[in-house]
Amino acid sequence: MTPHPSARAKRSHGGTTPTATYTLVAFHAHPDDEALFTGGTLARCSAEGHRVVLVVATAGDRGLTGGGGADLGVTRRAELAAAAAALGVARVVELGYGDSGMGPEAAPAGSFCAAAPAEVAERVAAVLAEEQADALTVYDPHGGYGHRDHVRVHQTGLAAAAAAGTPLVLEATVAREPLVRAVRLLNAVGVSPGGMTAAQLAGSYRGRAEITHEIDVRPWLAAKRRALAAHASQASGGADVRTVALLSRLPRPLARRVLGREWYVEVGRSGERHPLDDLFASLR
Repeated sequence: MTPHPSARAKRSHGGTTPTATYTLVAFHAHPDDEALFTGGTLARCSAEGHRVVLVVATAGDRGLTGGGGADLGVTRRAELAAAAAALGVARVVELGYGDSGMGPEAAPAGSFCAAAPAEVAERVAAVLAEEQADALTVYDPHGGYGHRDHVRVHQTGLAAAAAAGTPLVLEATVAREPLVRAVRLLNAVGVSPGGMTAAQLAGSYRGRAEITHEIDVRPWLAAKRRALAAHASQASGGADVRTVALLSRLPRPLARRVLGREWYVEVGRSGERHPLDDLFASLR
């Protein structure tokens, strides 16, 4: 496939030889989502010389936390900045909407889900156009585990990419089958990470047969784990073990197994028997 024009125009530091570098925009709902779903990918892309831009819809001000003190939104914005630095992100764009919460009540005024979808898509499209983005990540149609802010990222992100003419859109997800098996084992010993049960996850994320990209991020695990650790406010709070805390504390060998792969479904591409390890394969 012919590379996207913005990729062809980029040059090496010598100024003469074209390089296969791209601009990736990752669109997320709340601080910590970038580390949980795409942290290794962002670190890998940055290390490989690509420009990485992070767009975050909310400050996660309605999230659970065991900490006190400062306003949670202020705390989480600072954590986001630290995590982005750990991952090598070149630019962070905060859309500034309020966290919609999980529901089922109506989305609060000023929250992400209360905003007009067309308005959100227009704002994200403006970032894509400004950055001449080659690729955009959103979530799968389920929003992963079903958070309404994640579903809205999927919907508005697709609309933004269409408006901006972004050639490659990838849904950040998790391979469902191994996730359900792991959570079933945890449930059996009384642990419900993030309050989730294996039964609740049965219709979430994406099945292995749908996965198009399985990105090996093991060499960048240290950066991913630093990003996870940056979100300290999300390591406690609520009655169940928090996902950030559980993943941050994994022993190194187990962390390589659990955190060493990240999964995507490329919009418009069928699932691969052997998923791709090159996020930008369709642009090359």
